[in-house]
Parts: sequence; structure tokens; C-alpha cells
Amino acid sequence: MSSAEAAPVPMTAKRRGAQLAMLAFAVLIVMFAYASVGLGLDGKVPAGMLTYGLGLGALMLAAYLVLAKFAPWADPLLLPLVTLVNGIGLVTIYRLEQGGVKDASATNQLMWTALGVVMFSATLIVLKDHRVLQRLTYTAGFVGLVLLVLPVMPFIGSAHYGAKIWINIAGFSIQPGEFAKLALVVFFAGYLVAKRDVLALAGRRLLFIDLPRARDLGPVLITWGVSIAVLVLEKDLGTSLLLFGTFIAMLYIATQRTSWVLIGLLLFVGGAIIAGQIFSHVQLRFNIWLHAEDPALFQDSSYQLMQGLFAIGSGGILGTGLGKGHAGIIPFSFSDFIFDAVGEELGITGLMAILMVYALIVQRGLRTALAARDPFSKLLAGGLSFTMAWQLFIIIGGVTRLIPLTGLVTPFMSAGGSALLANWMLIALLIRMSDAARRPPPQAIQDEGLTQVMQR
Repeated sequence: MSSAEAAPVPMTAKRRGAQLAMLAFAVLIVMFAYASVGLGLDGKVPAGMLTYGLGLGALMLAAYLVLAKFAPWADPLLLPLVTLVNGIGLVTIYRLEQGGVKDASATNQLMWTALGVVMFSATLIVLKDHRVLQRLTYTAGFVGLVLLVLPVMPFIGSAHYGAKIWINIAGFSIQPGEFAKLALVVFFAGYLVAKRDVLALAGRRLLFIDLPRARDLGPVLITWGVSIAVLVLEKDLGTSLLLFGTFIAMLYIATQRTSWVLIGLLLFVGGAIIAGQIFSHVQLRFNIWLHAEDPALFQDSSYQLMQGLFAIGSGGILGTGLGKGHAGIIPFSFSDFIFDAVGEELGITGLMAILMVYALIVQRGLRTALAARDPFSKLLAGGLSFTMAWQLFIIIGGVTRLIPLTGLVTPFMSAGGSALLANWMLIALLIRMSDAARRPPPQAIQDEGLTQVMQR
């Protein structure tokens, strides 16, 4: 037997076993939470517990098998961590469904999770080398812009709750902005790798900051203009803030210049303030944020925000217990405000534990960026990781009234198909880059495989 033939199995068998054990442990935690919901509601283990458990376990086993086959050197923690938060979201939606919350359906969410795993698997199978995306930089940018524009197009675009972020195709509603963020991060990474030397050049010095040259402000101004257009035309503060924040963060990673961050903050805050003075829907968001307790706003506008805050407050440190909260008092508790619904029943302790899981996902993504061997991979992995972290900050900051409420959803936990599919694709991209970054050179693999065969 040659060393090349013997190397793959002994090299990764132990690590794969550990990953499978972590994945099984994540599924067991989810099933324990599922049983706790049933016991909290009526003192009985839910009748469909075995079905849901087997369904979730089968899906994650399929994802694991694809990962083991097509990305064997990838970070072993990403898939179990995502399985845990996705499963907690399923349990929460099931609890809300049993509590009579309209439009909450654990079965639908499990189906969307299955489609998410399919998209995850397809991304790993088709995209064997993520660096080919660098050749599609401007194509990705064009696709991202088209996806952003689609909701304002006649006949296919539709408005839900005041925001024009949906399109209707063949009876299905899709939120193209969720996929646009992936395409635009690919574009930002490719563009900034090509232009980072120019963008890093300093112009005049103001106080202690080296300002960029005026001629280099074009990309920032264009991205700022697109984000403000999204804010104004689609009434979507969340996507606008996510888009511009991600670009500025990636620009800082590429150039290491603090001045870009300051310019970005000034541009967005200035644009938002002006938009708030001119457009009523932007002004309303700021009024809800600043004066949520105002009786004039409470009945029609700030009711859901205040109910979410009341839910977190009633949960306290340890929560009321799964199945023992008041699921029906928070509007959109299965989507925009699922973080508050979890906070009522698991308390601040449970929320901190969930945030730690998200922090680990982001940390593993950033670790992949540090380990990457080429500038494009570093920027792409860093941008995708920041997108996840920034979206979490925006949604959690909104529902806790730290910043104005934006309408984004909690990744992997909130109900909704578009966001879930896009986030599973995001994780697949991180896993593909992690596999490339952690894979030893071919000669090292052959030498290690030969050593292990001889030791046998």
C-alpha cells in the first residue's frame, strides 16, 4: 500500500470522531430542550419528540458526511455550533407554536433547515476552490446590486409591514437581500484586494489622523449612496446598516487605516439624520427608539419593542423555564423578537450562553481568516465573520433598545427561509476556506501517512 493511499484515513479519523461526538452532543442538548418545553407546557414529553430528534439528527449527519468527504480538514467546531443554535431556534418556534402564536410553525422551520443543509452541501460540493470567486468579483457585485433592487421592481416586489424587502415568485416569498449580502461580501473582498495599496495611501493629516486622498473616496461614497438608497426606497434600515458597516470593516481590514472607519461613521450617521428629517418612516424608527414609553407611540408603533423588553425583564437572571413564559405577548416573537422570547424563558443566563455560541462561531471564522494563505481568503473570511457578528449586534441592539430597531432577524434561530438558506451558505463558505487554510501541503500529508502506516 502506498503512502498516498494510506494517508487520508489515519490522518483524520480521530478528529472526525470528535467532531461527530460534538455534533451528537449538540443534537442531544436540543432534544433535552424540546422535552423541557413539553414538560413545562403540560407535564408531558412531546409526542413528536422522536420524530423531530431523528429528523434533526439525520439532517446534521448528512451535513457531516458531506463535510467529511469534501472538506475533511475544515474547522471541526463550526458545524456543531451552528447545529446547536439552529436547534434552539427550532425548539423556541415549537414552543411559540404550542403557545398559540400565529405563523409560528416548527415543521416549516425544520423543512427550511433541510433546504439550508442542501444549500450547505451543494456549496461545498460545487465550490471545490473558493479562490475562483476572486475571478468573479465584478459579477458578484452586479448580482448583489440586482438582488438589492429586485424588491422595488413592479409586479414582483412586495411590501410587508412597511418594508419593501420581498419578492413574490410562483407563490413563494423570497427576501433577496439575504443573498445579496453574500454576493457583495465576495465583491468587497475581491475589489479591496485589488485596490488596497491605493486605498492605503494617506493624504492630508488632521490632528492625529492621516486622512485618505480625496480621489480614493469614490468606492466609499458609492457604497454609502447604495446603502442610503436601500434605507429610503425599501425602508430597510437593517440591510442598509449591515451593508455599509460590512464594507467599512473590510476596508479597515484591508488598509489598517482608522480614518476609513471614522469617515464611514460620519457618512452613515449624517445620512441617517438627514433621511430622518426628510422621510417619515425613518423618523418614526428614531422616535420609537427615543420615546418608546410615550403612550402616543405605544399603542401603534412601540408596542412590540416594549413587550419584548418586558419579557426579558420578567425572565430575570434564570428565566421562567421553557414552556412557562407568556409566548403570545410579543408580536413577531418567532422572527424579529425571538431573542426576547428566549430571554423570558431562559433568562439572562440562557441568553449569555447563546451569545457565547455565536461568539465562538465568529471566533472560528476570524481564526480561519488569520490562517488563510492569500489576501482574498483573509478578506473574504474576515468579511463573512464580521457580517455574522454585525448582524447579531444590529438585531440584539434593536430589540434591547440599544440602537433603533431595524427588522433584521437572528441568524439560524428566527423563522424564515431566505435568511436560513443564506446563513447556511455563509457557513459553507467559511468551512471551505477553513479546509484550505488548515490542509497541510501534499508532501506533509504523504510523509505523515507513511509514518503512521509503518507504526502499525
